[in-house]
Amino acid sequence: MQYTTLGSSGLQVSRIALGCMSYGTPEWRQWVLDSHASASFFRKALELGITFFDTADMYSLGVSEEVTGRWLREYADLDEIVLATKVFFPMSDRPNMGGLSRKHIVQACEASLSRLGVETIDLYQIHRLDPSAPIEETLAALDHLVQSGKVRYIGASSMYAYQLMRALSVSEGNGWARFVSMQDHYNLIYREEEREMLPLCEEEGLGVIPWSPLARGLLAGTRTSLGDDSTVRSATDGLDQLWYGHPSDWAVIDSVRKVAGDRGVPPAQISLAWLLSRSAVTAPIVGATKLAYLDDAVAAVELQLSDEEIATLEAPYEPHGVVGMDPPRSMTRHR
Repeated sequence: MQYTTLGSSGLQVSRIALGCMSYGTPEWRQWVLDSHASASFFRKALELGITFFDTADMYSLGVSEEVTGRWLREYADLDEIVLATKVFFPMSDRPNMGGLSRKHIVQACEASLSRLGVETIDLYQIHRLDPSAPIEETLAALDHLVQSGKVRYIGASSMYAYQLMRALSVSEGNGWARFVSMQDHYNLIYREEEREMLPLCEEEGLGVIPWSPLARGLLAGTRTSLGDDSTVRSATDGLDQLWYGHPSDWAVIDSVRKVAGDRGVPPAQISLAWLLSRSAVTAPIVGATKLAYLDDAVAAVELQLSDEEIATLEAPYEPHGVVGMDPPRSMTRHR
């Protein structure tokens, strides 16, 4: 495993982050592993050198945080790892149970701390922007959490570049804690972040930690169509059909298969190695419901692609419409 700092902060993270949405309760999503089935993934991730773990309060409506906290307290040295979670999506359909108001941010953080079983969250991220909450209120609340010792660093997730720049400006103007990371939608199939967001993050010193680095499994090279039934997730997820399906997508997937075949490695390794070769990217957030997926992710860290291979992978791409900024309705369902 290799390690680096998260942007221009001094926080050290592994170059692969384990995304913990897959761990919680299958009552929330059929493909989610329960606590018992999840234990081996945390143990193996730590054995492979992964020290960066990302979850959110809305994953399994809090159960993911409980599972993540339980196994990291059991297997990890909490002083060595970076534990990240997120706030925004509603935890129920009742008032003040979602969004980025000061009230919800503070009470959500307290709830996350309790579920995780820790005194401080290393990286606390806004899961999306809240159009109903003034950005000044949101950033002041996040700064309050930092100053009170409940949060060490703050991060952002999918938004437009101008919105991120405004947030950074407001924080700087008020002397508040500043975002150190951007968790955005970025992979070989969806590269629109290269236009403005990635250059901005590099210029402003934010670490980039892409979500869906394998495009809901499409870049793992095992699927032949959107919404297929080859796995429980692909048959029930639905977000792949919402975010992907551009005519050029399958040409990109074919290029991944070609490079992977020439190399004699799984397509997932090639797709992740390409992301890791991007100068702005700190650590892709990789989900895993099979232990072999962790091996592939970690192997990608050492896989160096040639200029010719990168050109082959990038050549089929065509511009896409912007997706992933607005919260998908399927992410706001409750039990």
